[in-house]
Order: sequence, then structure tokens, then C-alpha cells
Amino acid sequence: MATADAKVVSTEPLEIKDAKWTTLVLINYTDPLGRKRTWEAAQRPTRPANSAVDGVGIVAILEKPDGPEILLQKQFRPPVNKICIEVPAGLVDEGESAEQSAVRELKEETGYVGEVLSEGFGISPVMFNDPGFCNTNLNMVHVSVDMSKPENQNPQAELEENEFIECFSVPLKDLYSECRRLEKEGCAIDARVGTLAEGIELARRWKVL
Repeated sequence: MATADAKVVSTEPLEIKDAKWTTLVLINYTDPLGRKRTWEAAQRPTRPANSAVDGVGIVAILEKPDGPEILLQKQFRPPVNKICIEVPAGLVDEGESAEQSAVRELKEETGYVGEVLSEGFGISPVMFNDPGFCNTNLNMVHVSVDMSKPENQNPQAELEENEFIECFSVPLKDLYSECRRLEKEGCAIDARVGTLAEGIELARRWKVL
């Protein structure tokens, strides 16, 4: 059994009353000229009342002797009917901070135990995934994984019965070229991974670091 064994077998309309994770709304608003307009949008109804974000994306850096590697995942995503290349991620639980959520989700999805970076770089500004379509948002949380610690020698994920995730790591310096290679193999690149790769490549080409 592997992630590649999954596939979409059919699709059908979904009534809003039957939806658990998303809903559709019609937004009435006025544009800068005062004209009344409407906008169709999706919303996620699961954000905790005390949270500014729905979830977290986790930039987990494996600290290795030969250089830092970023922890990635392969996960089949039915909406695109492809294996997606993603960073570990998950929804924030009630009463949980983004930092706490990131450490918990990292352990559950990958088995790795990490620490959120400090000095103002641990957590990103609130980011909106696709603001022209939905209100879903997140914090990117930057986590360092000390590979010398015993708990990170043989990490074991704690996946739910409906989760099928394959973890792998890529040297941070090679992330852009790996995204290109994986796309050619038929994988879909999650925007969070692609944006990280683009940023590294831009910094390299324009020598801003």
C-alpha cells in the first residue's frame, strides 16, 4: 500500500446542509465607487472561537551534519486527484496556540519532536490561502528538529485511520529543483512548498542573502 494507490472514483454535488468542513456564502459588498456587488465564497466553519487562524503549516528543518533539510510529505488530495507535495500541517484545536498546534501536529503526522524557533521568527504573519475564494488562513510555524536527540532517531507517526502520509526530506538548498522534478513526475506542488522554494531561488539568483 502506498500513497500512489489512491484515486478518485466519482464526484457528486454536495448539499450545504451535509457539509462538515466547508460552506458556501453569498457576500454583499460595495466597491470603491459605492456600487453594490456580490461575491461567491467558501468558508471554513471549524475555526476555534478564540483563534485568529484555522490552522498551521509547519516548516520543519531537520538539523543534519551535511546541512539543513526540510521535512516534506506526500499525500493524496481528492480535489486535485493527485499526490501533493506538502509541509506538515493541521487545524488548530480549541484553546491551542499556533506554536502548540505545530509541535503537536508535527509529532502526530511525522513522529518528529521539534522546537519552535524564537527571536521573532517562530511564527509568520497570518496568511490567507486563497482570499479570492475562501476565508481559510494559517500561520506558518518554523520548527527546528534536533536529529541528535534519541526521540528523533526512529520517528513513528501517529496517523488517524483516514490519513495516508509519506514523509521525506530534501536539502533546503535543493528545494526548488526538487519541486520541478516532482512536478514532472506528476505530483502537485502545494503553494506553501512552492512559495518557500521560490523564495530560496529568488534569494540565490538575486544574491540578497
